[in-house]
Amino acid sequence: MERDELKAWLRLTLSPGIGNVTARKLLTAFGLPQAIFEQPSCALRQVATATQTQALRGEPEALTGLLETTWAWLNQSEPNGCRRHIVTLGDPGYPKVLLDIDDPPLMLYLLGNAHFEDDAPSDPAASWPIEARRCLAVVGSRNPTPQGARNARQFAKALVQSGLTVVSGLALGVDGAAHEGALEALPDGATGQALTLAVIGTGLDRVYPRAHHALAHRVAQHGLLLSEYPLGTPPLNANFPKRNRLIAGLARGTLVVEAALQSGSLITARLTTEQGKDVFAIPGSIHAAQSRGCHALIKQGAKLVESAQDVLEELQGYEALSAVTAGLATPGDPPNKNGTDDADHALLQAIGFDPVGLDALQGRTQLQTADLQAQLMTLEINGLVARLPGGLFQRLPGA
Repeated sequence: MERDELKAWLRLTLSPGIGNVTARKLLTAFGLPQAIFEQPSCALRQVATATQTQALRGEPEALTGLLETTWAWLNQSEPNGCRRHIVTLGDPGYPKVLLDIDDPPLMLYLLGNAHFEDDAPSDPAASWPIEARRCLAVVGSRNPTPQGARNARQFAKALVQSGLTVVSGLALGVDGAAHEGALEALPDGATGQALTLAVIGTGLDRVYPRAHHALAHRVAQHGLLLSEYPLGTPPLNANFPKRNRLIAGLARGTLVVEAALQSGSLITARLTTEQGKDVFAIPGSIHAAQSRGCHALIKQGAKLVESAQDVLEELQGYEALSAVTAGLATPGDPPNKNGTDDADHALLQAIGFDPVGLDALQGRTQLQTADLQAQLMTLEINGLVARLPGGLFQRLPGA
């Protein structure tokens, strides 16, 4: 992209009162942004209001600073070899799948080290096509249960090992666990693999949350970071629900791992349905608030899944998982570290699959407090039981 072209696109996005809808009308009527700003006011009034036309006649105050920042960002090299690029709505490399969604962004900022099609050009200045057929969104609660976080990692890992790319939002909780699981599928010594794609709600020069700074760098190294927001955009609350339309748009379907009834993940699921794509949901405990959103989705027609194999069977064009991958796809099967048959462990049977307190366990097992706590600690160390807030314990998948 030439500097003058970048300036025109930034000017269009910064013009007061010119949203994506009006901007697309202007682009349809006059072509590229440079041509829009060359039009007389009478021509602009055929598409825009008088107030919008007046805004288009002047340069936004923030334009010069943002242009300098963005141009410097584009021409700065990354230490890990990641490429920086901007794709505009007028670019032939703009993701075709996003052209079909409501309100496609005018500009996409990209940072990464992987192409998403086998025939993608190797030129760093070329566009980076994204093929929806290979992508699946994995989303969920920012405060998942230990089981939910583990499910996100295992499903993501198995899906990537089966040839899919995991799309998520880099948020705390399920999003982060999904990205981590996708990266765990990286073959030894492999580089440039399209393992995971993170759609973020800030400018690409910022990482939110800060706790995911290292994770963001790993995602860029083996996948792609994507944002519609200009550099310098802080983490504004309104931006995160808005970016969910891109997560849904880039993927073949959406897997919801855990979600409360009032959750951004349900927004992504709704948008996925509106786009005519599949929604998958993992069921959970009837007592867990993080499961109620998934249960509501299942009641509304989302596909109940218990393993990554269930997801893959619904997605046409993918072969069944290998025996090894299928083992990873099904949550569970931690190593048996104490030499006993953990599946038949009396305490595990007493815990069941819902969160339970110490008093209730004593009533079920008749164990002394010291013995009960010792056994719980052993199960916790072995990765079979998780300690939850409020003094509760929960059996983990596969235990």
